Amino acid sequence: EIHTIEHLMAALWALGIDNLIIEIDGSELPGLDGSAMGFIDILKKVGIEGQGITKKVYQVRSPLWVEQDGAMIMVLPDDNFRVSYTLNYEHHLLKAQYISFTVDENTFTKEIASARTFCLEKEVNELRKKGLGKGANYDNTVVVGEGGVIDNKLRFDDEFARHKILDLMGDLYLLGYSIKGHIVAIRSGHPLNVNLVEKINNQREKLQAGGMKAVYVETSGHTLDAIDIQKILPHRYPFLLVDKIIEIEPDKKAVGIKNVTMNEQFFTGHFPGRPVMPGVLIVEAMAQTAGVLLLNKKENIGKYAYFMSLDNVKFRKTVVPGDQMRLEVEVVKLRSKTGQVHTKALVDGSVVSEADLMFALVDA
Repeated sequence: EIHTIEHLMAALWALGIDNLIIEIDGSELPGLDGSAMGFIDILKKVGIEGQGITKKVYQVRSPLWVEQDGAMIMVLPDDNFRVSYTLNYEHHLLKAQYISFTVDENTFTKEIASARTFCLEKEVNELRKKGLGKGANYDNTVVVGEGGVIDNKLRFDDEFARHKILDLMGDLYLLGYSIKGHIVAIRSGHPLNVNLVEKINNQREKLQAGGMKAVYVETSGHTLDAIDIQKILPHRYPFLLVDKIIEIEPDKKAVGIKNVTMNEQFFTGHFPGRPVMPGVLIVEAMAQTAGVLLLNKKENIGKYAYFMSLDNVKFRKTVVPGDQMRLEVEVVKLRSKTGQVHTKALVDGSVVSEADLMFALVDA
């Protein structure tokens, strides 16, 4: 069991390092000067290599929060990684401090990395009794006594709040991926930070469980067979409802084919003696064709697609065993985070259903 890892973890987060081996011969990492700057310096000196793969980034989709004993952390959707922290200790020398940064490597190195560990003088002995902080001293820890900072000087007027952001980033490294979102923390510490990590991870897992992840498959003559489609869509029999793509024009349109046979499982109960394909499954077939069009793009690799809305849904004719549905998808509007398409299903040239669909495209 290794203690006091958060400063190194924060440095790794800021530098975007997510693949390395750390060897240590003790129960604690070196305290250095009580900040993350020493780790930043040595990591840059060793050098950082890219691996040629897409970086894992999760964009928070809806607000979430954790709270405990008067402390609270809230995360709001944001296009960047931003942290706002409010520090408020019950100590006459630790006045309330508020600070906010949009954090990247440059901001972290310049504004956060050099902020040092701090504690109240009365806490020092309590930590030692627990076997923690054995390497702490006045050179690597800012100790606040009744008369002020002991044998040290602050690097920033709000150094304490900056160091709380550093600790928070170190704890977030436990996620195993970067995030985009605005973290608003009030009086939080390591226990609550770890609760936040669990909450973020739970939200991400729930979203991924319900979405389609983008991959890229090279097309041959603008067509995709069933094997290619299964590389793009997560669906499998009996819920894969498009057999092949006979035409695909990136960012514009796609045409898929669904052969409807008597062997479809849903015909067993819909309806006995008079099989009719359920309308919702016709819409699903159109949506899967749209999914292939939106997700089979290099710039969308690593993203997930989720339904946002269905509009103007119409069913004009029934679909029965022996029919071949032609699934036509046309892009209405395509942005980096959303896609709108108009879809039609045809049998023998006649429209059997149509709908306007909207998808959200989110980072994994």
